[in-house]
Amino acid sequence: MSEVIYFIITIAILVFVHEFGHFAAAKLSKMRVDAFAIGFGYRLFGYNKKTGFSFGELPKDFEGEGNTDYRLCLLPLGGYVKIAGMVDESLDTKFAVTEPQPYEFRAKSTGKKIFVITAGVLMNLFLALAIFWGNNFITGKQFSLSTTVSYVEPGSKADSAGFLANDKIIEVNGTKIKYWEDLRNAIFVTNMGMDLRFKILRNGEETILNVPRSKVPSDESKGLFLINEGIKPLVQDVLGNSRADSAGLKANDILLSINGQPIYSTFETIEIISSNKELPLNLSLMRGEDTVNITVTPGIDGKIGIMLGGYVYIGKTERVTYGLFASFSHGVNDVVNMSGLTFLMLKRVITGDMEFGKAFGGPIKIAQFAAKSADTGLSTFIMFVGVLSLSLALLNILPFPVLDGGHLVMIIVEAIIKKEIPLKVKIAIQNTGFFLLLLLMAFILYHDIIGL
Repeated sequence: MSEVIYFIITIAILVFVHEFGHFAAAKLSKMRVDAFAIGFGYRLFGYNKKTGFSFGELPKDFEGEGNTDYRLCLLPLGGYVKIAGMVDESLDTKFAVTEPQPYEFRAKSTGKKIFVITAGVLMNLFLALAIFWGNNFITGKQFSLSTTVSYVEPGSKADSAGFLANDKIIEVNGTKIKYWEDLRNAIFVTNMGMDLRFKILRNGEETILNVPRSKVPSDESKGLFLINEGIKPLVQDVLGNSRADSAGLKANDILLSINGQPIYSTFETIEIISSNKELPLNLSLMRGEDTVNITVTPGIDGKIGIMLGGYVYIGKTERVTYGLFASFSHGVNDVVNMSGLTFLMLKRVITGDMEFGKAFGGPIKIAQFAAKSADTGLSTFIMFVGVLSLSLALLNILPFPVLDGGHLVMIIVEAIIKKEIPLKVKIAIQNTGFFLLLLLMAFILYHDIIGL
């Protein structure tokens, strides 16, 4: 029930902000707004100056006449602003038989049309920026203090580049490295596409390691390049009736060591387990704030029945806070970096390098993440809303029919050809886009369900 409640709260915030952007821009552009709706489908209740507060659908002969109907609809999966003289999701084309009126969308200049169409995206973008700005100012950022490499996987890019375990990284291309986050930023952001010159401390002596770009992964989603000494592998899932299940391992356990040997990578974990068939292994785990010791014996196949998924940092950290203006600058950087990550994931899904279900989530995943973030604390929930608001802005501006980006493309085309696209063509584009969007939503929902 809590997931449903937090899902509704999250969607209501995002939809209200987005649609208010369209609404305010339309009003400022002197366009008539017939409806401001939260949700889709059947009108549960609403208010307008003509009929007052009422339940159910409005009479069929209801005309906006400048009296916006503010309504709440049955399906809480979005919302819309109905602007007079515009072909939108409602596919209302009654206006087509009359001459364009001064208050209609179709009668306005290209600049005002673009302003109205992009206003929703801009509002979601501003909400994300405001949240990131506030978070940086109030809570700051947490950084990983260690810059020491804990483990180098044999045959990996780090191995071929010449890194060794216990190398402490001091500089990258002349930039001093204080936190592990500085290192990641230097490798994958500020020096993207460039060869790298590492200054490292090895066995108490400074040395230089020149690494060609070809020996560095194109992005971190293809696996960790360097492994921090504070990183530990995470048990994502435990198979039922397996040896790990019988021994007492649980999902979200963090692996600390095996037979007293510290563990830093999934490769290392798999190597040790698979090479000890039918031999008991002593596992040291972190479960919440407790350390748990468990003995488990791999089967003849060298497996114990666990799925490893990702890493958790448990090393020393430092929280850094910023002033008002510095917080804004960092907020802008957060928007830029997360936008880049979003488009990178989209590219990897299109090229088949990443599973769709791992990159995108539908209503079930949103509800789950909303509830989890709210349980962690108000600030975490607000940050989740900020990240989701940015994602909504970026996806909405894509040049896809029905989305704001699709409308924007048609406006630009009309400006270039200096005449309106035929109404039948617009409706066909909207219908096609709406059908494809429904298929996409069904596909996302399917992945949500099978991921439960």
